[in-house]
Amino acid sequence: MEPVRAQERINSVDVLRGVALLGILLMNVVSLSLPDPAYWDPSGHGGDSGWNLRIFFINNLLIEGTMRGIFSMLFGAGVILFTAVKEEKGGGLEIANAWYRRTIWLILFGIIHAYFLIFPGEVLFYYGIVGLFLFPVRKVPPARLVLFSAFLIMVLVLIKIADYHDVKRIYEETIVAEEMLAGGEEITADQYESMNTWYYKLASYKPDAASRERVISSMRSGYFPAFKTMAPYVRFMQTEYFYRNGFLDALSMMLLGMALFRWRIFHGEKKYRFYGLMVLLGYGIGIPVNWYETTTYIQSQFDLITYFRLNQTYDLGRLTLTMGHVGLIMICIKLNFLKVLKRAIAAVGRMALTNYVMHSFIATIVFIAFRQYGQWQRYELYYLVAGIWLFQLIFSPLWLKYFRFGPLEWIWRRLTYGRAFLLSH
Repeated sequence: MEPVRAQERINSVDVLRGVALLGILLMNVVSLSLPDPAYWDPSGHGGDSGWNLRIFFINNLLIEGTMRGIFSMLFGAGVILFTAVKEEKGGGLEIANAWYRRTIWLILFGIIHAYFLIFPGEVLFYYGIVGLFLFPVRKVPPARLVLFSAFLIMVLVLIKIADYHDVKRIYEETIVAEEMLAGGEEITADQYESMNTWYYKLASYKPDAASRERVISSMRSGYFPAFKTMAPYVRFMQTEYFYRNGFLDALSMMLLGMALFRWRIFHGEKKYRFYGLMVLLGYGIGIPVNWYETTTYIQSQFDLITYFRLNQTYDLGRLTLTMGHVGLIMICIKLNFLKVLKRAIAAVGRMALTNYVMHSFIATIVFIAFRQYGQWQRYELYYLVAGIWLFQLIFSPLWLKYFRFGPLEWIWRRLTYGRAFLLSH
C-alpha cells in the first residue's frame, strides 16, 4: 500500500489536470474577489461594459463549467488509478480502507478550505462526498457508466426546467398581484406567498447596491468579519446547493471520466482523427449553444427570468464544450512541440491539491488581508490570474525536482495510508 510511483503516472492525465487547474481560476477569481452577483451578472459588480463585458462573454462562452468538468472527470478516473495498481499487486480490503480514508479526509480539507480560506465555491468537499460513492462502481463497464452519467445529467436538466417554470409562474403571479393591489383590490394568501417568494429570489440573485456595499465593507474589515460574512454562504453551498445540484453535477462527470479513462481516451493513445472528431462535435454543439445563451442573456440586460430560461440548456453546452476541450488538449499533448510548457503544466497537475488551495490562499491575502475585496474591475482580476499562472508554472516543476509530492499531497497521502512517506527524492 503506497502512492502511485512516478514511473506509474500517466503524463497526459497530469497535463490535462494541470490545464483544468489553471483554467478553473479564470472563473473562481471572480467569486474570490467580488460580491454576488458578479459571477453570473456583471451588471451587479465588476463592470458590464468594455473589457469587463468582453471578459464575461469569453468566460461564459468557453470556460464556464468546463474546467470544473475536466477536473471532475479526472477525479473519477482517479479511483481507477488509485486502485488498479494496488489490486494487481494483490491488495484486498485495505485498498477500500485507504480509499475511504482518502475521501473522508478530502471532505475535511474542503470544510477547512471553504470556511478558513473564505471560498464558498470550492469543490474539495463535493469531491470528498461524491468520492464515497465511486469505489463500488470502479469496475462497472464503461458503457454502463456513460448511460448512468447521461441519466444523471438528464435529471439535472429536468431540475432546471422545473426551476424555470416555477420562477416564471411566481413572477407572473407577482405581476398580477401588484396590479390588483395598485387598483385597490385584495389578493389571496397564495398571491402573497408568490410575491414574497419572488422578492426573496430577486434579492438573492440581484442584491441591491446597499446590500452589496454591506458585504464589501464587511469583507474589507479584516479576516474575522470576512469569515463571519461568508460562513452562511459556505453553509448553503455545502448543504442545500450541494444536495440539489452539486452532487449530481460532480457524480455525472466523475462517472463519465471513469468511462473515458477505461477507454484510454485520457492516455493520448487514440488517433488524431478520434480527438479531432471530439473537437469538431464538442465545439460544433457547445459553442453555438453557449453563444446563444450568452448573447441572449446580455441582450436581456441580465434579466433574471432569462437567466433561468437559458439555464435549461446549460448542461448541453457545458458537456459538449468540455469534451471538445479534452479533444483539443489531447491533440496538443500528442504533438511534438512546447515540451517545456507541457512538462510545467504536468507538474502543476501533479500538485493539483496544493496549487488549488494556493489560489484561495493568495486571494485571501490580496482581497481580505490587503482589503482589496470588491475594489477591482473584472478585467483587472486577470492580471492577478496571469501572475499566479506564471508562478505555479515555475514553482511546481522546481518543487518536484527536489520533492516527490507537493506539500498538501504529502499530507494527504500520510493521512490516507496511515504512515509517513519520504518527501524528498
